[in-house]
Amino acid sequence: MSSLLVGCEIVLYMANRLKAYVEFLHQLPTTLTRTNFETAVTELYAHVLGFLACAIRIYQTSTPHRALRALWTDSDIVNFEKACNELGVRVEIEASNCDRTLGAQDRKWIGKLKQDLQTVLEELKQSHQLQESLDRLEIKIDLNKLPYARGAMYNSYGDDHITCHPATRVDLLHEIYNWAQDPHSKSIFWLSGWAGIGKSTISRTVAEWLAGHGGLGGVDLGASFFFKRGEGDRGSASRFFSTITRELVLKVPGLDNVVAEVITQDPLIFDKALGEQFDKLIYQPLHQMDSTINGFPIFIAVVDALDECEKERDVKAIVDLWSRLANLTTIRLKLFLTSRPELPIQLGFRNISTAVHQDMVLQDAVPQTTIEHDILVFLKDAFGKIRNSYNLDPLSETPLDRDWPGDEKLKALVDMAIPLFIIAATICRFVDDSDWDPRERLETILQSPSIGRSEQMAQTYLPVLTQLSARLKNSHDKDKLHQEFRMIVGSIVSLAEPLSIPSLAVLLNISPDLIALRLRPLHSVLRILTGSDTPIRTLHLSFNEFVLSDQLQLEPFGINGPATHRMLLSKCLQLLSGPGGLEENICKLEYPGKPRREIGQTIINDRLSPVVQYACQYWIQHVEQGKTEIYDQDKVHVFLQKHFFHWLEAMSLINRLAEVIKQLHVLQSLVSVSRY
Repeated sequence: MSSLLVGCEIVLYMANRLKAYVEFLHQLPTTLTRTNFETAVTELYAHVLGFLACAIRIYQTSTPHRALRALWTDSDIVNFEKACNELGVRVEIEASNCDRTLGAQDRKWIGKLKQDLQTVLEELKQSHQLQESLDRLEIKIDLNKLPYARGAMYNSYGDDHITCHPATRVDLLHEIYNWAQDPHSKSIFWLSGWAGIGKSTISRTVAEWLAGHGGLGGVDLGASFFFKRGEGDRGSASRFFSTITRELVLKVPGLDNVVAEVITQDPLIFDKALGEQFDKLIYQPLHQMDSTINGFPIFIAVVDALDECEKERDVKAIVDLWSRLANLTTIRLKLFLTSRPELPIQLGFRNISTAVHQDMVLQDAVPQTTIEHDILVFLKDAFGKIRNSYNLDPLSETPLDRDWPGDEKLKALVDMAIPLFIIAATICRFVDDSDWDPRERLETILQSPSIGRSEQMAQTYLPVLTQLSARLKNSHDKDKLHQEFRMIVGSIVSLAEPLSIPSLAVLLNISPDLIALRLRPLHSVLRILTGSDTPIRTLHLSFNEFVLSDQLQLEPFGINGPATHRMLLSKCLQLLSGPGGLEENICKLEYPGKPRREIGQTIINDRLSPVVQYACQYWIQHVEQGKTEIYDQDKVHVFLQKHFFHWLEAMSLINRLAEVIKQLHVLQSLVSVSRY
């Protein structure tokens, strides 16, 4: 249908040109050159009328027959416009020859008519160019329909912006940059390594370097996606290819036209299987690019922490699908990928030719001495900033020495952290707490013994947790603090998508001041902006894994994952069922059938707050993660009996209706047969 509309726009333009030609024709004296001009105009008329006749004939057929046959393809329209232009050129030539056999006086008169004709044609041409601009605007509107994972792209607001210190990772980054710039290098560079070893920081550094080049040096950042478990769409592959596409259309000339056509033909492409999304949004459009255009840089897609993608089959699918881009001949699109060395990713690469990818295991490829040097450089720089900040504080009575903390303690910290940069970073954030003396905080860390990599995490995170209740003497106060920690921090590490302090307070039905108070000592492991609507995030997945681990279950700060999900389920259902929760016609629309596109986002956000939207979208995930059995008259059954249609309405309003079928399948799988 879109091709037909473009063809009709061309017809309209040509019809206006023909009108100008006919008016010019009627004022010409009868000559052989006039006859030639009339013949050329007639042929152009016939070509345009033939197009319209075909359009009318197909349109008048029955709907089923019309659905079974294509109206026109893009190539048909291109050929139609090309023929119109060729016939138009002939008409222009014959028009210019119309005064060849006339006398001087008639030539002067015909010359004025030709000038008038050219003026009209120029105005029509400008109008046609305006229409092309409107078409471009329509393309942009179509591309705005591309859903994307918020926060997943490089340099997104609210995400980490930490990159490698200029004096660290020098050789490693040099190797990556050489791979990126080499037009003959392999299509995929997979950098794997342990949790906390610094892969994400390397990814951000590479993305920053690519973005800074902006095509200079023959290389550019094509797209990026930073996976993060527990961050909504960033933790799944459902919006991966649409996010990559949204970025690529801004980089690859002409790609926007092709993708806009895909969206027009298949508006539901974003909810299709990953393979179909990849094929229609990336693979086929890139294959249609004009390979004769010179000067395309090498585009690099940076994908970080693929192991944090929720479904193993999606992880393998992404690796397998992307490997097909190695066959592209139109542009060069390479992938820089980081992850833990998880089995699904290894299996994905095992099925791909080694001619397509190169691998590097970070902890094995970089010499121990280099890692030790880099961590020492990082710690010296970080502690220098801590020292300067503390000494500039007018409330600091005893300034830190110029050489604090000293080479011996720095060496002890390096030994404690190596090879995990996250430990060094967490130590620095722990010591750099304005509520504490940095000397005291440093000693707390140094007094913790360490054996092995898993114990390194415990050595780093346990001091952060134990200091929360270190000054409490009353056992009742300690128990209360531990209980509040498990509720608040347990929620933060278990949420499907991070919430702000105000939203979390509404969900848990507790005071936002209490949440802020309990989180204040945890800036070394959480990103918290007090008094802000910015979501609370853990700084690294290893903290989530630590507090949820089996080894911590008998400790006061251990968090029981399934029990926390069951608690969050109850809170979600209470919120949705209570005052300000779900109800019929929640947006107070004038009539129930009003199209979603006609409802302003402000109205939706006003009636469905962020925490209500969260509860609508993820309560079933908490049912699943809480390992909850569903039976007659339980809280899930009671909620669905009263609010099922209200929930469907809300999911439609927040553009998540396509997810409902999958969620209902999850509920169905959890029904307890014994109680049914």
